[in-house]
Amino acid sequence: MEGVIIDYRGSHKTQHPMNQMIIKFDSIDSKEQAGSLLKKAIVWTSPAGKEINGIILKEHGNKGAVRVKFEKGLPGQAIGTRIKIK
Repeated sequence: MEGVIIDYRGSHKTQHPMNQMIIKFDSIDSKEQAGSLLKKAIVWTSPAGKEINGIILKEHGNKGAVRVKFEKGLPGQAIGTRIKIK
């Protein structure tokens, strides 16, 4: 299953570190469906072929987005790119 990196995790006043990102999957449209993805491993591949692993922590909002924590921060160029569930 593939998704798109939407943005960093943040609020109105605070932006969290770059290792927490919001991901939206194509086939997930509700919070209940997103709940079935919790604790799954995710991998982002850079254009150079380097892989950064992460894990889905929690749902984000009511439209099926999820919050992912990566082992180390992703670059800003990762926003808008595709990501896969292992």
